[in-house]
Amino acid sequence: MRTQAVLVCQECKEENYHFTRNKKVQLERMEITKYCPRDKKHTLHKEKK
Repeated sequence: MRTQAVLVCQECKEENYHFTRNKKVQLERMEITKYCPRDKKHTLHKEKK
């Protein structure tokens, strides 16, 4: 079962990335370093509830 998910920047709190993920395979929330266009640098992004 694939569900929609959103990644939120931890510095500026802006929703930057939207993706789908398989909840059966990946049980925990995603944390990844991605580029934030507002801060113009790579920052930690966490999956929104």
